[in-house]
Amino acid sequence: MPDADQEHPFHRQVRAPDRPETDLELLVQSVIDYSIFMLDPGGRIVSWNAGAQRIKGYASEDIIGKHFSVFYPPEDIAAGKPDWELEVAVTDGRLEDEGWRLRKDGTRFWANVVITALFDGTGRLRGFGKVTRDMTERRTAERTLDERGKLLNHLIRAQEAERRRIAWDVHDDTIQSMVAVGMRIQLMAGRLPDEHAAAMSRLNDAVSATIGRLRHLTFRMHPPEIDRAGLSEALSDYLAQVASEAGLTWELRHDLDREPSPEAAITIFRVCQEALTNVRKHAKATSVTVSLSSADHGVLVRVIDDGTGADPSYHGSARHGHFGLIEMRERAELAGGWWNIEGRSGEGTIVQFWLPMPPVGGPAERYFPG
Repeated sequence: MPDADQEHPFHRQVRAPDRPETDLELLVQSVIDYSIFMLDPGGRIVSWNAGAQRIKGYASEDIIGKHFSVFYPPEDIAAGKPDWELEVAVTDGRLEDEGWRLRKDGTRFWANVVITALFDGTGRLRGFGKVTRDMTERRTAERTLDERGKLLNHLIRAQEAERRRIAWDVHDDTIQSMVAVGMRIQLMAGRLPDEHAAAMSRLNDAVSATIGRLRHLTFRMHPPEIDRAGLSEALSDYLAQVASEAGLTWELRHDLDREPSPEAAITIFRVCQEALTNVRKHAKATSVTVSLSSADHGVLVRVIDDGTGADPSYHGSARHGHFGLIEMRERAELAGGWWNIEGRSGEGTIVQFWLPMPPVGGPAERYFPG
């Protein structure tokens, strides 16, 4: 890898103030629909065009000289993907890939990437040319139209309908029966000798506790606020409940352009539900924040706690029995989005995920109205 303090030939080509730009250079610099830039042989950025600034958010003075792995999400960096792509480009002459990339502000976009190895007349590697196109909107539209997306929406609706039916059965039958039992115990307690009063009181407490657990179960099975008042109200109520049980302070930040579709709302709620359950059971936190925001034609959700911190190596792995992480990741990815977890020991944990949301009147709304 060239020394960072030595000026690379590409730098001289880009910076030379006394050489007029060619028509080709003007064209490349002016293109805004594609990110077009060059890398040195070690993968550091040595040129930057207007399209790169628009798509990735960096001004040239902020990014030139940095390694291009800055655009890759943590899981790709951990897997060594940036270096692997350069190796393939050298071996095959070029590489084409599609996947998630990061902007300067940390948001993700779905990118089509072509990396071309550049050799001089002697066959020496001089660097790489890299062309990136933001394909997020196209990918979102394609996924909402494909059969898998339609089947997934039907499946979510069927699952929630069954959950709703079970919740209503428990509420209208089992809980009401338990309430009746509790009333009879209280009635009997008033007729029994004093020596039996303590035992009857304990029995009544057990019945009351069971009723409370059943009511909590019905809420977990199907939070009524999603039907009645929408996603934010359902999350607010659930957050308040979890915080009360765990002694946490909490905050819900809501910055959505519009209410997600019913299927997306259910998926968001279920992933948040699992994340908050982990906070309550494992994080040893004192506070938790859930934020909802519109981003990249979809919904970006973050669940942030100040607890002991998650092991960053988990990333949805089945190791150590972390099946809740697997469920969260699979729910998000089946819906066409992404999920990840970040955390360091003693610094808390951030669970974040993104789901696509089709435009108003788009394909998903025509297939699944209301």
